[in-house]
Amino acid sequence: MRDTRESRLLLVLLIAIAFALITVDIRGGQDSPVEGARQAAATVFGPIENGVSTVVDPMGNAIDAVRDSGSRHDRIARLEQSNAALKAKLGSDDRNRSRLKQLDNMLRVAGEGQYGIKGAEVIAIGAAQGFSWTVTVDVGANDGIKRDMTVLNGDGLVGRVTTVGPSTSTVLLANDPDFTVGTRMEGSDELGFASGQGDRPLRVQLLNGKADVKKGDRLITFGSEADKPFVPGVPVGVVSRVDPSGGDLTRTVYVTPFASFTKLDVVGVVIQAPKKDPRDAVLPPKPQPTPTPTVTVTVTPSASGEYQDQQQTP
Repeated sequence: MRDTRESRLLLVLLIAIAFALITVDIRGGQDSPVEGARQAAATVFGPIENGVSTVVDPMGNAIDAVRDSGSRHDRIARLEQSNAALKAKLGSDDRNRSRLKQLDNMLRVAGEGQYGIKGAEVIAIGAAQGFSWTVTVDVGANDGIKRDMTVLNGDGLVGRVTTVGPSTSTVLLANDPDFTVGTRMEGSDELGFASGQGDRPLRVQLLNGKADVKKGDRLITFGSEADKPFVPGVPVGVVSRVDPSGGDLTRTVYVTPFASFTKLDVVGVVIQAPKKDPRDAVLPPKPQPTPTPTVTVTVTPSASGEYQDQQQTP
């Protein structure tokens, strides 16, 4: 069609008619006078649209995939981070089990001794305080901790509180050379004083120079006046060596502590002493001795008249 005056007027007229029909259709809604024509057009052109969409949709999906690839990578990154966190959590299961066991043992000791304790975690060692054997725990005055309170764990005596801050406290360990605690021997009730020797066994001076003591005997805390700094009945250690008695007024024995001072993690500060001395009740059961196999030798004569040895192991 040539671009003439008549063609331009026709184009304007068609556009005006189109706008008029659109206006009538919108105002009429479902009762629109052109609804029938729209449905007829849908019937004719619908299959064609579906065919075209079948061809075009894969291209559109590909475009969407490219567009969404960034967010997909973000989701993958988040999943990888979640997996890494889960692996880290699984990797710490051994430590969690160890701490749970320590806590269970400490609660058992507290229950058997009727000690009121405040659980704490060792957060530092006392290198800044000279050559003393000390640790810092994460409880302080805000938690009811005071100076000269007994500190224990699931194995036995750990030490005593020496310095208290608002949220942390310093504990002098029982193996420190400046540490001394009154002890009582299991069963015999022999009294003594145990002193720390660093990484060596505790040195105990028994008040009775003729005390009957042997390797394997166990000691507990004797307790202090008003239960400070030590409450009674806390396991101290096992006798590992006994000095020969030389007629002195005291007798020296060496004791391996129950607590390992180089592996401290979960501890408890005794904030309430027991109403009565638990005595030996807090000590763990004694290990049962392993039976030693015996060999019996019998001599029986052989057919040739010679004797043969036979060994029998029950």
